[in-house]
This record gives sequence, C-alpha cells and structure tokens, in this order.
Amino acid sequence: MGQNAKIQDLTPGWKARGRVFVAGGTGLVGGALLRALVAAGCTDIVTNYHQKRPAPEVSPVPPEAWHRLDLTSQAETEAFFAKQRPRYVFLAAAKVGGIVANDTYKADFIYENISIAANVIHAAYRHGVVKLLNLGSSCIYPKEAPQPLRESYLLTGPLESTNEAYAVAKIAAIKLCRYYNEQYGTDFISVMPTNLYGPGDNFDLFTSHVLPALIRKFHLGRCLAEGDRAALRRDLDKRPIDGVTGDAAEERILATLARHGVSAPGIGGPVTVTLWGTGSVYREFLHVDDLAAACLWLMEKVDAKAMAALSPDCFVNVGVGRDLTIRDLAALVREIVGFRGEVVFDAAQPDGTPRKLLDVSHIEALGWRPRIPLADGIASTYAWYLGSGLEY
Repeated sequence: MGQNAKIQDLTPGWKARGRVFVAGGTGLVGGALLRALVAAGCTDIVTNYHQKRPAPEVSPVPPEAWHRLDLTSQAETEAFFAKQRPRYVFLAAAKVGGIVANDTYKADFIYENISIAANVIHAAYRHGVVKLLNLGSSCIYPKEAPQPLRESYLLTGPLESTNEAYAVAKIAAIKLCRYYNEQYGTDFISVMPTNLYGPGDNFDLFTSHVLPALIRKFHLGRCLAEGDRAALRRDLDKRPIDGVTGDAAEERILATLARHGVSAPGIGGPVTVTLWGTGSVYREFLHVDDLAAACLWLMEKVDAKAMAALSPDCFVNVGVGRDLTIRDLAALVREIVGFRGEVVFDAAQPDGTPRKLLDVSHIEALGWRPRIPLADGIASTYAWYLGSGLEY
C-alpha cells in the first residue's frame, strides 16, 4: 500500500450531513446502494428512473426521492444537479447486459455508457460535489491479462471482443475521474466489482448475466419437470419471454422456452436445460449487498489521494478473490433450485474470457472484506425471485 494511503474517517457523519444522489437507482447496484444507505441512517437521498417509477412496495426510498431523469441527456443532467445540489454521488447508472446483448448492441452500449459517465462526472464537478464514487466493471481488463487481475493491468492488451464496447465506456469513466481529480482537485474515485448477483437482478433470458440466467432456466426447468403449470404461468406473467405470458397456449410456451434452452416434450415430461459454452471458463461472483457495503465504506474512509497511491487511475478492485468454473456454478445453482433434469453445455456457443478473477489485495489492505458466501447468496437470491421477485 502506498505511503499516502491512510485509512481514516474522512467525512464522519457524511450520510447525515449532505444530500446523496444514487445515479441509477433502478438497477441491481443502485437498488443495493439505496437499501444500504437507508439501513445506515441516511435520510436525504435522491435517485432517478428513466422510464418507469418503481412501485412503492419494492422501493427502499419514499416516492418523493425518485426523479425521472435521462442521464444520457447533458441538459437534463445539468438541470437536475443545479436543482437538487447533491453533496455525494454514487454513479451506478449504466446500460448493462450479458454476452448476447453486449455483442449485438455495441453502438448502444458504448454511446449510452460514455454519455452517462461524462454527463454525471462533469455535472458533479460543476456543482461542487464533495465526493463521487464511480461503479465500473471487471470487463475493463485485457482478455489475456495474467490472473488474478491487478489494477495495474488496465490498458495493457486487447479487450474481450464480445463486450469491448461496454469496456471502453467503463475505461473512459475511470479516466474521467482521474483527470478531473488531477486538473480540478476533485475527489472522484472508482471501484471495479467482479460479477455481481442478488435481489433486483435482471432475469431476462436474452439480456441477463450468467448467474441469474442459470437461476431462471433451472427454475423453469423444475416447473416443467414437476408439471407445475401454475408456477410456470406465474413466472411468465411476471417476466414474459419474447412477449409470451402465462396465458399463452401450452405449445407456444414450450416452443418459447426451447428457444432459450429449456426444452421438454410437454409439461411434466423429461426436461433438458442447455447452457452456452463448454462450462470450463472460470468466474468470480460477489453479492451486490457486499458491493454496496464496500462502496459506503470507501466513500467514508478512502479519498482520491489515498486511492491514487494504490492505483494512478484512482480505482480499486472489489471481489471475493476466489472463482469457480461455470460448470461448477451450474451444479451449485441446480442443487439450490432443485432441478433434477438433464444439463447440456453447447460448445458451439462462445465462452468469453477463459478466466476473470480479481486481485483484491488492495481493498483487503485498506481493511474491507466481503461477508456473504456464494451458496448463501444464491439461495437468498432464489428466495427473493420466488417471493416478490420484482425488479425496481
């Protein structure tokens, strides 16, 4: 750890002394940050939604905390900061998705994510934000970088092609924070979390990441295998697949599920769940509530100067420091969900980066560690999915 990276309560009581803006409150990370801030006693919170205000029963904050705001619009973002005057900002807003979505909508991913970062970071500078924490992604690292991934590996080789557009945008956000610190003396830092999961995740089978996709596929497979038409229809009513809801004809439901890798000759018959790739790649997973805890901890205890002593680009990895193969992950999720059918890996589909394990020595040296074991986190996420199961 660098000589200047001293840990102290830089802004003790900050959660009660200034307005906090969570940019992207409807997302997985934004929702976790809102829950953590409320639990920590923060009373002056504002956040945003883009199209639909979250229902009161699933929102951690009262209705008046929500503001309709398109962060890709510089004018809207500037007007919001001028009116709301936040003192602390968590930049969690982003356009996100899995391998398929990233590879299909490259232009959307790079444009929207660069726009969001540039607008929020510049507005934070212009309106005197005391501190900003930018949420990044482990996809910023080169595809062939040594493992585990250290912060110093940024921009040392080619990126993974399937999510290059998203990665470039996230790298731009990191650099924006660094250069505003250097030129204007701001206190803007970034964190690079590993693969995230938890309540509020995206379970769409086309755009979701691997872990929520596994949970849903195995749940749907279990419903089919057990002949539980009611549970199957409830699932499709909450989250339609390709426009198919629970009141669709059985043949249409079966055909739709088969297109997404959950196939059976009929409800109650033998079920096969097909997963992308070989299952041999390694991934690390962090519960989103652990990430939120880390973000609040860093906001209070680590400033940009201390962060720069660890990494010139003022960011730190946040993860668990352990990984497992997708095949082993699938076996774990399958057991927790209770699916007893066949699992097939489609090796004709891409695997992505062979391994993506973060080096977490810097944040551990600062004094933070995660608390939620993977199996416990998956079980609680599945319970949430079966319960309200409503995204913000």
